Amino acid sequence: MNIEYPRILPTGDRALTVEFGNEIDEKINSHLMGFINEINRLKIKGIEELVPSFRAVLIHYNPGVLSYDEICHKIKEVLANPFDDVGHRKRIVEVPVCYGNGLGPDIEHVAEHAGLSVEEVIDIHSREPYLIYMLGFQPGFPYLGGLDERIHTPRLDSPRLKLEAGSVGIGGAQTGLYPMESPGGWQIIGLTPVRCYNPDKENPIPYNAGDYIKFVPVDYEEYLRLKEIDAKGEYEFTVTEG
Repeated sequence: MNIEYPRILPTGDRALTVEFGNEIDEKINSHLMGFINEINRLKIKGIEELVPSFRAVLIHYNPGVLSYDEICHKIKEVLANPFDDVGHRKRIVEVPVCYGNGLGPDIEHVAEHAGLSVEEVIDIHSREPYLIYMLGFQPGFPYLGGLDERIHTPRLDSPRLKLEAGSVGIGGAQTGLYPMESPGGWQIIGLTPVRCYNPDKENPIPYNAGDYIKFVPVDYEEYLRLKEIDAKGEYEFTVTEG
């Protein structure tokens, strides 16, 4: 069955979904984020929240302000007119990571699976920024694209019951980090000393869907220093834009 995208689907009585494709693809996500930016720019009365995923956006609306037919009409108008994708703009948030050193218990397994040294795994994993397709699972958990195929590694057969907050891991073709203590089945290769979810801050999460994360290797001494700074609430993420 051939499906034409984008397409609008009802999702309950207060939401609808706009799908832009059926695969995880950076161009699809870039177009999706451009659509979200355009909706936000227009400030359409009655739209309450936009929640992006890999290939779609969930739009919550107030049916007392906008009927389903009315919001569909407005969305079709937006889709019919050109708007900028976000692929040419990058906001890169640097996240320090101490790889191995007892903080990444699975890094040797990842290296063995890939036929590489631990140092090569670290170099590959930290070389390029990763697009944040979406946030989910827990506050600040980024689903990242662009993991080098050489270090794709299957998830654990049996998930761990508890991972330390800040654990950085690989799960199949994806990489990401756990901002909160959590169960998890990914291969843990390192730990960030700084909180990527801090409810005491005005902006609890330092990045958003559509941003990029760049993992920056630090040694254990630097890990402890940054952890102390973060514990005082004084750590500021390095952010570059281009």
